[in-house]
Amino acid sequence: MSTFTRYFFNVITASGADNDVEGAEFASLEEARAEAVLDARELMSTAILDGRDVSGRSIEICNEAGETLLVLPFREAISTTE
Repeated sequence: MSTFTRYFFNVITASGADNDVEGAEFASLEEARAEAVLDARELMSTAILDGRDVSGRSIEICNEAGETLLVLPFREAISTTE
């Protein structure tokens, strides 16, 4: 039986943080990172359609104790190879 951990995805911007108060459960930090990549891509896509560049933002993945486990810069969510 696998155990799940609740992770929180805070979006870090130049003006501060948009804190995730609900979180989501994943079997591993790697799975949480994969979700953060998808979230970053979605946020960037929406911003591009609005004519904004948010590629300088990042997602901070924290545990229930509020400890930062991983920081994913939005730029790491996109491939630079063709």
